[in-house]
Amino acid sequence: MSHAQPRTAAPGAAAPPRPNVVVAVLAFGGIVVSLMQTLVIPIVPELPSLLNAPASDTAWAVTATLLAAAVATPMMGRLGDMYGKRRMLLVSVVMLVAGSVTAALSESLAPMIVGRALQGLSAGVIPLGISIMRDELPAERLGSATALMSASLGVGGALGLPAAALIADNFDWHVLFWASAGMGVVALLLVLALVPESKVRTGGRFDLVGAVGMAAGLVCLLLAISKGGDWGWGSGTILGLFGAAVVILLVWGVFELRTKQPLVDLRTTARRQVLFTNLASIAVGFAMFAMSLVIPQLLQLPEATGYGLGQSLLAAGLVMAPSGLVMMALAPVSAAVSKAKGPKVTLMIGSLIVAGGYGLNIVLMDEVWHFILVSCVIGAGIGFTYGSMPALIMSAVPMSETGAANSLNTLMRSIGTSVASAVAGVILAQMTTTFGSTALPSEDGFKAVLAIGVGAALLAFLLASFLPRRQPVAAETSGTSAGEVDGGTGDAALAAIPRRR
Repeated sequence: MSHAQPRTAAPGAAAPPRPNVVVAVLAFGGIVVSLMQTLVIPIVPELPSLLNAPASDTAWAVTATLLAAAVATPMMGRLGDMYGKRRMLLVSVVMLVAGSVTAALSESLAPMIVGRALQGLSAGVIPLGISIMRDELPAERLGSATALMSASLGVGGALGLPAAALIADNFDWHVLFWASAGMGVVALLLVLALVPESKVRTGGRFDLVGAVGMAAGLVCLLLAISKGGDWGWGSGTILGLFGAAVVILLVWGVFELRTKQPLVDLRTTARRQVLFTNLASIAVGFAMFAMSLVIPQLLQLPEATGYGLGQSLLAAGLVMAPSGLVMMALAPVSAAVSKAKGPKVTLMIGSLIVAGGYGLNIVLMDEVWHFILVSCVIGAGIGFTYGSMPALIMSAVPMSETGAANSLNTLMRSIGTSVASAVAGVILAQMTTTFGSTALPSEDGFKAVLAIGVGAALLAFLLASFLPRRQPVAAETSGTSAGEVDGGTGDAALAAIPRRR
């Protein structure tokens, strides 16, 4: 793989935008894309009547986004390293706008699925934004900026639910997608005007065979996870998809190890720091999504059940919204802890906070303020964990592989959320209580999911404990191999990585 070298600006070139501007624009783009994930939640129960299609088919409006995001995220990261991160960021935002407009114009299922798939192709915005920050920002700003950008995934998800519920309750459902398109256009114009293109490139040839293989393996895996509850976990289709995923990804791995310019550098990915960060990311993604599955349902179930609070979807969204604000507010705190103690410690602290939040929810689930408190505690933990991951990844990979490495880490979180959805679905479907003539998830079922959330967070803590104390720094100078720096501090490690000036 070629070694990318930062190039100085040409004499007379315009001064780059201030770091604050770049950070604000990229974080706004991340929030816009993450809003897309919760956009359809308020109208999912109504989609069969709105699109004149069976509920089993309208579920693809959610599944298509998941699959498209899984395929696009690692590819956009690699293409960004090769041809320019800003360029691929713009392509991703264009996909969001195109998908939003397509969905906004849809009156039937097919265009809705196409639109939602196009929206999913924008999922690379957050890892690309983090990678741009590494190339463009001064070292002293990088830790807090990447923590904020990483947290934007949770921020958008938390703020998106009440906003989407408010729009769905008061306007035609198409307005949801027109609003998404409008915010996407704003993000596109801001990036065009204010975000510079990095000169750090790898060049080379895109690994098309590797891309197809990875896409096929991920689609089989995530389709089996997301559809197992509907099609039957023991069905031939689901077992076949799991089997195909294993075979395809194993063959893909062998191919990637043998090709000169792979889509994913598995040797870099196998480094202890990258490997355990990615494994912890799966556990953290699981833990984060468990909150989104349990709290809104408990808030909306009828009070007559004895454990539901009878709130509206809008009220449930408003309860969740403060968690997103907490994530954003704690981004600089997360960066400060990483600078002082190292991102490993930040990840471990965040995992313990998340575990504590879920444990708190098991005993506090009787009042609305209980859920506000719990969501804020869990949000604080997620803010710490998400803020530490980019520092851990970027201090362990070459600058020329930043986009691909960050994208793979984002994909690991997405796999964690998909597994959380499947596991929670199975538990809540099996542990039910009868309310009138309807079977509803029981209180014990919800507590079981919360207990698994505690376990996932503690697993992330355990995995983080295996991270090295010394942070490897990927040197990008010609003929220099990756070295190490003492102290394990995130900003110190990142500061030692050559960047564009």
